[in-house]
Amino acid sequence: MEVLLLYFLFVNIIVFVLAGYDKYQAKKNKRRIPENQLFSMALLGGSIGLLLAMLLFKHKTSKSSFIVKFCGILFIQIIILFTIYKDR
Repeated sequence: MEVLLLYFLFVNIIVFVLAGYDKYQAKKNKRRIPENQLFSMALLGGSIGLLLAMLLFKHKTSKSSFIVKFCGILFIQIIILFTIYKDR
């Protein structure tokens, strides 16, 4: 269980930093991090980190297609968690 928690902590920190860096690059009109990479990290357990970055950096909050896809990922993860823990 401790390894799993460390994994999620690591993934969330990485995606938070990546989203912050992407916002920084956006302000400078430089090469950006692909959305699919951010979504992949969120799917791998970094949803909380991406959500915090979105709120803190106001990153991708006005892009409705990004928000819809991100909400889809969150919805799937909530269903998975509910399915795993409903029988406990």
